[in-house]
Amino acid sequence: MSLPSRLDLLQGTLDLLILRTLQTEPKHGWAISERIQQISQDVLHVNQGSLYPALHRLEQAGLLSSRWTTADSGRRRRVYTLTKAGNRALAERHAVWRQFSDAITGLLAGTRPRENPA
Repeated sequence: MSLPSRLDLLQGTLDLLILRTLQTEPKHGWAISERIQQISQDVLHVNQGSLYPALHRLEQAGLLSSRWTTADSGRRRRVYTLTKAGNRALAERHAVWRQFSDAITGLLAGTRPRENPA
């Protein structure tokens, strides 16, 4: 496996975080960003300039669907839902992330990564 470019890694990481955040329930963009920040204990902050293009890209790829809703405040917002293809992509991307993460962790610790079962 070759290493992804910096842009691919950052984009792929954001995509993975979004897919994972939507795995349990549909959310609007702001709620996705807040959930990522909350789960990461304020380490990760996703700005709107990165989040909304990623949501659009994932929807275009068929990994998310969306619909407009009206909040109790009367404000319209778009709510995103993970599709079946999105669930499959999440599982695949999570496996790739674990392999990548294990390799980096092993490199930094001076040990070999775990063997991947075939």
